[in-house]
Amino acid sequence: MTQKSLPSLTPTGTCWCGCAKKVGTGSFFAPGHDKVAEAALLAVEYGSSVAQLLHGHGYGPGHSVSARAVSEGVWLTCPACDYVGAPASITNHTKKAHAAAIGDHAQGAER
Repeated sequence: MTQKSLPSLTPTGTCWCGCAKKVGTGSFFAPGHDKVAEAALLAVEYGSSVAQLLHGHGYGPGHSVSARAVSEGVWLTCPACDYVGAPASITNHTKKAHAAAIGDHAQGAER
């Protein structure tokens, strides 16, 4: 997993985006407010630029954040192609991008 030690966070019952809405037990955000907070942070700290965010953390051409995610085991590589992503993304990708191959393989097993 990640080499960076992260603090243990505790939900407070109030949305962490700053809107002050009450949220359910165990939640940090009201629905959709995690993306609001993420976009606000990106705007304030990096001029709404993902390229600036990546550069600020030492990533870019020649130093792939995706490759690091795979090497640290937090992301996977599709076994059938070079697509990378979180485990749930790999599952969805495999069902969509390789559905015909999966169906052909299943039919071959039935023969």
